[in-house]
Amino acid sequence: MLWGEGPPAAAAHGFCLHPGLSEDLVGTHPPGAHSLVAVSVGYFLEDFVDMLCNQKLHQSWELLFHHSVVIVCFGIAVLLHRYVGFALVALLVEINSIFLHLRQILLMANLVHTTCYRLNSIVNLGTYVVFRIATLAWMTRWLFLNRENVPLAMYAVGTVGMAIMTPMNIILFYRLLRSDFFKSSRDVQREKEQ
Repeated sequence: MLWGEGPPAAAAHGFCLHPGLSEDLVGTHPPGAHSLVAVSVGYFLEDFVDMLCNQKLHQSWELLFHHSVVIVCFGIAVLLHRYVGFALVALLVEINSIFLHLRQILLMANLVHTTCYRLNSIVNLGTYVVFRIATLAWMTRWLFLNRENVPLAMYAVGTVGMAIMTPMNIILFYRLLRSDFFKSSRDVQREKEQ
């Protein structure tokens, strides 16, 4: 599950080394970008199968759904050798996964009441806004502005993908905000009793 470090960082590196990439997200991509997206498909497939085999469906259905959408969208980019740049933009979203995963590790280690957890919560929300919400908004805007240049089938896949991912990420943001920053009165009472 600790995926967030490699490919998202490589995607960001690709945009730094090839600033012109943002001008053509459909037909051009830097060397290695296609391989990066292909490896990402492999990761999401492996993680999908792992969750299917090792977790209860009611615990993992949201991530399975997320992975399905990513596999389809990235798979199209890999097979067609097009939209690789757009897939690289989507990989920027995963930069936040570093802090989401660290949060899970800290929770499992029962380190919720530590400075490290608090600091990670703040950085997690900051990177969530920048790398998830802002990136998804930018991708949605790009799709809308370029709808005449994208074939209808690809536009439909992109639009459906964004229509699924954006609400999922907004709901997760709300859950993180509620869990890490706005404790319920029940949680506050429980802490006082301990």
